[in-house]
Amino acid sequence: MQIDVSIIIPVKDEEENIDILANEINAAMKNVSLSWECVWIDDGSTDSTATELKKLNEKDSRHRFVLLARNFGQSAALSVGFQNTLGSIIATLDGDGQNDPADIPRLIDILRKEDADMVNGVRQKRHDSIVRKISSKIANNFRDSVTGDKVTDVGCSVRVFQAQCVDRIPLFKGMHRFFPTLVKMRGFTRIIESPVNHRPRMRGKTKYGIQNRLWVGLADLAAVKWMQSRLVFPEVQSKTSVTDSKEEK
Repeated sequence: MQIDVSIIIPVKDEEENIDILANEINAAMKNVSLSWECVWIDDGSTDSTATELKKLNEKDSRHRFVLLARNFGQSAALSVGFQNTLGSIIATLDGDGQNDPADIPRLIDILRKEDADMVNGVRQKRHDSIVRKISSKIANNFRDSVTGDKVTDVGCSVRVFQAQCVDRIPLFKGMHRFFPTLVKMRGFTRIIESPVNHRPRMRGKTKYGIQNRLWVGLADLAAVKWMQSRLVFPEVQSKTSVTDSKEEK
């Protein structure tokens, strides 16, 4: 089955947001002349998130879901999403309702018109605490200085990109915080930034914590810097097949 756009949403304990966010996605994609699906990845929720996803799928088969056996983290959930999509274009959103699905069609248009590999969202008028805003800015600037990239808002989960960008992308627990850099390492350098809406969290509880991310974030940064200098992704130009070899004999 061929699908044009796959929307991936990792969720953990977001039972209150599933139905509302799904309705917003349906409304946003209503006038898009492309086929689409939405793949929800339940990252070990302990509330009724899985039940809500099953109800949603029964009501609208365009919304599929994958239930992970336990909590593996956002990076692992995204990776599972990449492996379970059908679209040639992939879009990502957070499941907490702070990202606006209405931005997706516009980012898809930019991707296609500019023949880009990826369009990264840049959150406007962020509805986060002052501590989170400051820590995010410091982390973003430090990350850019080490990796050599210039990504305005690497923490923004609203992205649209060609599915081939994530083919063989390295998976580790902090992967989602270095996504544009890892895509560039794969040779996909046509990356554009575009402003997107950001909304206050209205339902559920935030999983963000500065203390539990600081040291692991530094370790991840060191790992990415090493990968930039050491990882190789060979591209095959041509090859003989087993049939060709048999015919020669």
